[in-house]
Amino acid sequence: MTKAAPMKDEQSTFYHHEKLGGLEALQARFTHQNFSRHSHEGYTIGLIDCGAQKFYRSGSDHIAPKNSIILVNADQIHNGQTATEAGWSYRAMYPHPEQFDALSQELIGIRCGAPYFDFAVYNNRSLTHELNQLLNCLTTTVKNNNQLHTESLFYSVMTQLMLSFKQDYRQLKQLKPKANLTHAQQYLDEYCCEEISLERIAALSHMSPFHFIRQYKKQYGLTPHAYQIQRRIRHAKTLLKHGLNVSQTANECGFHDQSHLHHHFKSRIGITPGQYRNLFSSSLTKDTQ
Repeated sequence: MTKAAPMKDEQSTFYHHEKLGGLEALQARFTHQNFSRHSHEGYTIGLIDCGAQKFYRSGSDHIAPKNSIILVNADQIHNGQTATEAGWSYRAMYPHPEQFDALSQELIGIRCGAPYFDFAVYNNRSLTHELNQLLNCLTTTVKNNNQLHTESLFYSVMTQLMLSFKQDYRQLKQLKPKANLTHAQQYLDEYCCEEISLERIAALSHMSPFHFIRQYKKQYGLTPHAYQIQRRIRHAKTLLKHGLNVSQTANECGFHDQSHLHHHFKSRIGITPGQYRNLFSSSLTKDTQ
């Protein structure tokens, strides 16, 4: 069942589709929103409906005008803001790499990993038409929305994307992690909700704090603190899905208070923690009955 969480001030609505493997989608119009650098566990596949968006990806800034497709790979650092005075509106979905990987089995008979999209902004009339239809289905709460139609569009769009980038069809590009930085990364993953000193994780890498910060950002695209916040947000999403209230979630995830969580959550996800939690409130009620 599709569930939506409206946001009043800048007209943003978030959707969650259990029947499509928990696929998340967003419909939004922003004027002042400035997304900080972050990444998603899934891909970002978006369509600009009005205005233009400016965003950072792959080491440089890009401009996506009306009717263009935005492509951001899973776990790829990016941000977002308006490129016009009037703001921009867009719709986007966030499929997981596993969904592409499973589709590759159907296409070529073997699982060969998720694709890597070299283009940040992509223009293809046929794909834009189908993506527009799909996003119309994903960003509506109309009860008579045909599930088969939506699923068919979803797999058609996913297939077109994979075939459009078939020359670059491979596992996601990744730098080979350096062993000394890997230990610090693993420590941040395991203890992301605790207070961690820079000296402690720098010592794990046998570096000075200053050298560690520079090397870490060069390797992963984020400062250690920004990465810690990102991991906390991901953990917060899990807790909120399971019904924990916002105040408890903030405390469990290591945020100073509810407003601190609110600020970081909205700057990365586009909606508030409370609105995200409300997406799952009805299913949680059913589970307890």
